Amino acid sequence: MLHQPGSFFILIEVDSVAVESVFYFLKENKYQPFLDPDIDLINKYAIDKKEALIVKSLVSESPYQNIQGVKTVTIEKMLVDIYCDENIFAAQQGSEMSHIFKEALAKYSVNENRMLRYAARRNKKNAFDDYLSKVSKYRQ
Repeated sequence: MLHQPGSFFILIEVDSVAVESVFYFLKENKYQPFLDPDIDLINKYAIDKKEALIVKSLVSESPYQNIQGVKTVTIEKMLVDIYCDENIFAAQQGSEMSHIFKEALAKYSVNENRMLRYAARRNKKNAFDDYLSKVSKYRQ
């Protein structure tokens, strides 16, 4: 990223049946989570926090990886989420998103098929594919 954010969103994505349980668990343990916030809620409350916990449903078949027994997201999921979720990733839109994509595609091994499959799960495959063509120097 070119610009460093002053606040951070910690995304907690869980199966849809567990979203509310996780939200209330965090509240009971003295955290102040946000349950799948819209842009107004983010702008009014979450943006002012140093670290805002956001609990939302995990899209089925999201790409993940196991690192030392911990299930975590892949770079493909992160890139698709930045593109698809303009509310949570508002600070990473526009030229910032273009820079993020160009750097990620140049520095890391990114599985394009995995990204497109996940973008399809988010109902954005065609638009995402067009965007990749604009930012990737490896595509024609």
